[in-house]
Amino acid sequence: MTQRRDIARPGLVIGALGVVFGDIGTSPIYVMRAVFDPSDPHPVAVRSENVFGVVSLVFWSVLFIVTATYVLVAMRADNDGEGGIVALITQVRRWAVAGRTAAVLTGLGIFGAALFFGDSMITPAISVLSAVEGLEIVAPASAKLIVPLTALIIVALFLVQRRGTATVGHLFGPVMVLWFLTIGTLGITGITRDPTILRALSPTYALGFLAGHFGVAFFALAAIVLAVTGAEALYADLGHFGRRSITRAWLFLVLPALVLSYLGQGALVLSDPAHAASPFFLLVPGWARLPVVVLATTATVIAAQAVITGAYSVAAQAARIDFLPRLRIVHTSASERGQIYVPWINWLLMVSVLTLVLAFRSSTGLAYAYGMAVTCTISITTLLLGYLAHAKWRLPLWLIACGAAPLLTLDLLFVSANLTKLTHGAWLPLLVGIVAFTIMTTWQRGRGLVHAERERREGSLREFIDQLRHHDSGIDTVDGTAVFLSRSKKTVPLALRANVEHNHVRHRQIVIVSVETEEVPRVSEDDRVRVDHLGYTDDGIIHATVRVGYLEPPDVPAALARLDPVDTEGALDLDRAAYFLSELELRPGADPVMPRWRRTLFIATTYLSTDSSDHFRLPRHRTVIMGSRIEI
Repeated sequence: MTQRRDIARPGLVIGALGVVFGDIGTSPIYVMRAVFDPSDPHPVAVRSENVFGVVSLVFWSVLFIVTATYVLVAMRADNDGEGGIVALITQVRRWAVAGRTAAVLTGLGIFGAALFFGDSMITPAISVLSAVEGLEIVAPASAKLIVPLTALIIVALFLVQRRGTATVGHLFGPVMVLWFLTIGTLGITGITRDPTILRALSPTYALGFLAGHFGVAFFALAAIVLAVTGAEALYADLGHFGRRSITRAWLFLVLPALVLSYLGQGALVLSDPAHAASPFFLLVPGWARLPVVVLATTATVIAAQAVITGAYSVAAQAARIDFLPRLRIVHTSASERGQIYVPWINWLLMVSVLTLVLAFRSSTGLAYAYGMAVTCTISITTLLLGYLAHAKWRLPLWLIACGAAPLLTLDLLFVSANLTKLTHGAWLPLLVGIVAFTIMTTWQRGRGLVHAERERREGSLREFIDQLRHHDSGIDTVDGTAVFLSRSKKTVPLALRANVEHNHVRHRQIVIVSVETEEVPRVSEDDRVRVDHLGYTDDGIIHATVRVGYLEPPDVPAALARLDPVDTEGALDLDRAAYFLSELELRPGADPVMPRWRRTLFIATTYLSTDSSDHFRLPRHRTVIMGSRIEI
């Protein structure tokens, strides 16, 4: 599987261009405008030394953060071929020694995932808004239409999510190829206006700007960081397209097009400082501006689409490692298991994005908020990669320090610069991240407490089996197969215990099923199910452990259908089997194991959980739910 994905076939390269690079590829629309925005609380004057310094910092930031951190390092830190912040968390949990270090690193990773939800709210708003703002250059009288038109596009985008991206996905790649060729060509035309801008490729201009004009450069970093937004997508989509496809698309088309665009805009501003108001669209000849606005809007919709589907994936993967409740997930493609739709996340994002558009009303206003999420996520990724380089790859600490120190210094400079915009919108992604982090850690803590109390009530499964075998008087045996879902094979499912102790009945064949989510994306079919006879091979009671990867849906009936009758003490009658679920009703208790507000939050979050029968793909008409109450 990994070998197949790591072949850079043309189709995969074009597909990567359409999905992976939408966000970072549309950054040139608003980066230079945001840097020289006169309404900024710390404005950067439009002077030649500042223009050279800004363009040089943009170039070297893209080279260090995207190429060095993500292309050269992060994409090699795959988890069985998959990437992304959740894959990074699972690797840290696997390689970290249990204790405070593991807890801190996992907490950092979860906060990074939480920040991604803030990023998912801001990206569609700033991307689409910045593209539609190009209408103001084409027709100044249309300025009043920018916000309503942006809101209309966003509503339409979220309404079509339930249909999936398969129907339009094949168009994304060619559109983005056209986009990158366009911005690269426009950049070349801009460079011809003032070729001296090419000197900005020298690191001396970036270093000189930071050292000689630190007061200006420091505040400029808050907007310059927007040039690397979307860098995390290169890592997140590693499993879909492979390292080689993404690397080649970046090195041979995306990076050159971005660099040419920033150089061209810099040259344009040098030729006339008034062009700093909207250098990207003013770089376009008058006759081509409307088509470029349409192309830019299409490209930003693609960028928004990519980050929305990324939010679905992060939510689904976080649920599978017990940091979120099981949310309802709809698979929108029969052939691509990664194409999913999460209704609850979709509507939450739509309301949030619309609120941002109506509240900020301009891309430059949103830029203050956007940079905070990006810089924090990149810094966390660099820290976790540094730890993995030592724990997993066994690199010496001195070598890691030499590589990570300059990268982390740059990351923290960006974080510090964005903190100066805290009161101007940078608080927003931090607030979203803190709320999401609180919900995720509260859910994990609450699930642990419920699981411990549940195990206490359920009691030992082996002792229960022994007691049932030697003291079965008064227990009637009925024909048929009963499947009981359980969290482990150590304890008795509450539904099974209630059936025996209160109804005094058992089925002739009993299958106790536990579903385990492995810290790998997918599990091979040969390792899908493991059977334990629980000490006896003639009592008709077995335990089956169904193993799934964190990217796979847990289909219990399909997994059981793979079992050989020899392993199940007789053929299972799955066509008529009854499935039993043990549902819990949670209530706040008097024991202060968690603050009352966290208990209330945990209980409220349980209502977001999807129906268990849907989650495990159980037939509804043959599913029995038996309840129990637990206080926490």
